Amino acid sequence: MRHGRAGRLLDVGRKRRTISPALRRALTTRDPECRFPGCQARHCDAHHVRHWAAGGATRLDNLVRLCRRHHRAVHEEGFRVTLDPDGTACFCRPDGQLLPAAPPAPGWGGPPLAPTLAHLEAAGITIGAETGCPHWYGERLDEVWAIDVLWRPRPEVDPVADGGQSPGPRP
Repeated sequence: MRHGRAGRLLDVGRKRRTISPALRRALTTRDPECRFPGCQARHCDAHHVRHWAAGGATRLDNLVRLCRRHHRAVHEEGFRVTLDPDGTACFCRPDGQLLPAAPPAPGWGGPPLAPTLAHLEAAGITIGAETGCPHWYGERLDEVWAIDVLWRPRPEVDPVADGGQSPGPRP
């Protein structure tokens, strides 16, 4: 076993697959979110880069944190992860192409609807108290009426006159 500063356990070697609480804390400190490019999920699983059953040790330099979606992608969908000696995680798609690092999504600090309201204002659209207020009082939807209003049948086409290009009338 290898211990870190303050005597915490950081490496349990090959004997155990499970991750100790101290090792999990060290991993969470190093990887506060999913390491998959572009993902910022904070609820993650610890993943052995070299699988434990294939000889991978339960050590900090063989572990990365992945959210459930990306953990499944690595195990079941053919994505691969490797760690460079400096600890940088490299991800490859199932076809072997390297996934580039994705920048984090831009943050927004203004009012929540400011971008939408700016687009509406630029288009000359104003929304007020009298703008298209629906008059619905909770009654059940009349499906037959809704289908009659929304459905537009395609025109009948003669396949011979069309040269066989159209699929013909719908059944």
